[in-house]
Amino acid sequence: MPRTTDGDGTPVPQRLLAAATRLFAEQGYDRTSVQEIVEAAGVTKGALYHYFGSKDDLLHEVYARVLRIQQERLDAFAGADAPVEERLRGAAADVVVTTIDNLDDAMIFFRSMHHLSPEKNKQVRAERRRYHERFRALIEEGQEAGVFSKATPADLVVDYHFGSVHHLSTWYRPDGPMTPQEVADHLADLLLRALRP
Repeated sequence: MPRTTDGDGTPVPQRLLAAATRLFAEQGYDRTSVQEIVEAAGVTKGALYHYFGSKDDLLHEVYARVLRIQQERLDAFAGADAPVEERLRGAAADVVVTTIDNLDDAMIFFRSMHHLSPEKNKQVRAERRRYHERFRALIEEGQEAGVFSKATPADLVVDYHFGSVHHLSTWYRPDGPMTPQEVADHLADLLLRALRP
């Protein structure tokens, strides 16, 4: 059985994901070989296949780990005991910050999603749909309560916000003029202004 950690205690799956993320971001998913990934992670191919069935599984996990974090955080915002506009603003800002914090993962995913197997692609779409539906439910809750305008359908509001989020990897730079939180605050404020009755 492959070792589960290296000398500094980093679990092999994390090392493989870190190496794959870096290589996919630098040279693209399709131009990265399994051999390059295992060499960068300092493990054998056997270790990779012990934890991930294929390079496709690695690509899926790069995105899935971010989406899991975002889903947990959205669930916490949505379920909090606070006014709906506060919960929506928190969730809208949080998805921006967590995307920027994982910018390589987001960039890889949107650039390489078409490389996923049909089964994995379907799974990812279902996971994203669950996230978007929970986010949309907050907007609908506010619309039903009269806190948010019903002039724009909730689906379109969700697409508007996530269109901005999905393009962060094309323009955001860590050394740019705004911090992740400042970008998040601006985009969350834009969303709430669009929903004002």
